[in-house]
Amino acid sequence: MKRYMLSMKARRIRDGYLFVLPWIIGCIFFFAGPILLSIRLSFSKLIKVTGFQMEWLGLDNYMRAFVYDVTFIPMFLEVVKNMFVNTPLIVIFSLFIAMLLNRDIKLRGLFRVVFFLPVLLGAGYVMQQLIGYGVDKESIEVAKGMLLPREMLLYFGPRVSGFIQLFLDRFTIILWKSGVQILLFLSGLQGIPPALYEAARCDSATEWEMFWKITLPMISPVILLNIVYTIIDSFTDFANPIIDFIYQTAFQRTEFEYAAAVGWIYFIFILIILGMTFGLMKRYIYRTGK
Repeated sequence: MKRYMLSMKARRIRDGYLFVLPWIIGCIFFFAGPILLSIRLSFSKLIKVTGFQMEWLGLDNYMRAFVYDVTFIPMFLEVVKNMFVNTPLIVIFSLFIAMLLNRDIKLRGLFRVVFFLPVLLGAGYVMQQLIGYGVDKESIEVAKGMLLPREMLLYFGPRVSGFIQLFLDRFTIILWKSGVQILLFLSGLQGIPPALYEAARCDSATEWEMFWKITLPMISPVILLNIVYTIIDSFTDFANPIIDFIYQTAFQRTEFEYAAAVGWIYFIFILIILGMTFGLMKRYIYRTGK
């Protein structure tokens, strides 16, 4: 009888596979064909759009992205730089706000709604519709970053004003992009047993010590989840110039083969970043039920 009993770890693995099974089935039936076609297209030259008649080219499309296209590499490096800057800032800010909202304060529910509103208002489709329906440029810039008054620009000068504007733009991005992460951190913080903090207080532990010894290890899986979510959200945001470049190349210039090659370069790089993230954080993840 004992050999049929699953350990806690085995049951969690089984439940995880059952949870993602519908997605796996849907991916096989609905996405496997387009994915294979995209891979083949990236190594070919499209002869005729009807029926996707192709001629094999090899690595020419990939060489074009790295050698001949003078706009792709600078654009790609800018996207990567923004990801490396924004991801830690968003995760740290989200954890800080979640810890504040997890305390017993007045209007806590209202504050949670306020921090989640940008997720609803700033969804890619909503923003694209606003821009598509002719919202004035100044209003769009407010959505991207806080604008400095003209008097302040004249008083501080271009150098100081530029630095302040850069800070405000970055802070606005963090506010717009931290709603989901705050909710995930809140769920992780509320899942920590209060008995751990009570025992630590009995041992005269300070709030700082409890944060490093209890809070941070217990929510480490949520930290990894938020890092992965933030990285993917940064790379797939509607304002990402690479996404816009792929769209314009494919559907405006009808260079589907080159757009497919750029898309796969981008996708493989994202997989490498995510793999490095999992590898670096694997040793720091606290797991229960071993």
